[in-house]
Amino acid sequence: MTSHNITPASAIMLILLAAIWGGSFVFAEIALREVPPLTIALHRLLWALPILALVVRLRRIPLPRSPRIWGAYLVMGGLNNALPFSLIVWGQTRIEAGLASILIGTTAVFGAVAAGILLRDEPLTAPKIAGAALGLAGVAVVMGPSVLHAWDPRDMAQLAIIGAALCYALAGCWARIYLSGQTLQMNALGMVAGGTLIMVPVVLMVDGVPRVDLSPGTWAALLGLAVLSTSLAYLLYFAILARVGSGNLMLVTLLIPPFAVSLGAAFLGEVLSASALIGFGVIALGIIVTDGRALRWRR
Repeated sequence: MTSHNITPASAIMLILLAAIWGGSFVFAEIALREVPPLTIALHRLLWALPILALVVRLRRIPLPRSPRIWGAYLVMGGLNNALPFSLIVWGQTRIEAGLASILIGTTAVFGAVAAGILLRDEPLTAPKIAGAALGLAGVAVVMGPSVLHAWDPRDMAQLAIIGAALCYALAGCWARIYLSGQTLQMNALGMVAGGTLIMVPVVLMVDGVPRVDLSPGTWAALLGLAVLSTSLAYLLYFAILARVGSGNLMLVTLLIPPFAVSLGAAFLGEVLSASALIGFGVIALGIIVTDGRALRWRR
């Protein structure tokens, strides 16, 4: 979709979405005190599913009948939900919520490059290549030079978050190719359903039957992930997409880390290193260059 002017209402919606997604990293950190990563990913999908189903029902959106569409939803659920949610939460067992949000910010850069390679109507332009280079440079700054000569479990966690960003990028291309004819709300429901179908057997095999004797704080965090960071976030995401287009929606990627870092500092006592903050600046610059509008305005 093309980009349109951002109205004050759209700006508020963008900020709200960034706050909700920034909060997801804090919710995950809290839930990790009692729940293993894969089970957290399942909770995030499982409790979001009936909410999205109710929205589709109330809007009287018909369910697709084609097995091909449901197969596409299964793949989408893996790429956009099951795999990245699991990678992010597992990564957060070793790195801070704020740092995870900074690394996931590379999604916008990877998405532009993936679209340039896989989609005919999204050419791989010079700004996208330059933006990708800046994004990788930002990742290198965040991870630090020690990754080249010393092994640290944090390095694997950071790579897991980057892997999640790549999953999101590929999921965007998959949706453009195979799901563009479906309503946005149906796509949200379909991919969450697909992700849930994937995660149920995985969790039962790896973690066993999920516990229910959890503390109120943990349940609040899990429901926050499902209700706010998944159900509400997807509905808000698609509403913003319809209002301002995908180009402006990319701005949410720049807004998520400040919220996650601030919430992590306030509720978890996290303090990020200077290299992480500098790396975020480089990644943010990469997103701006990838978008390309700043360069056009200067002309």
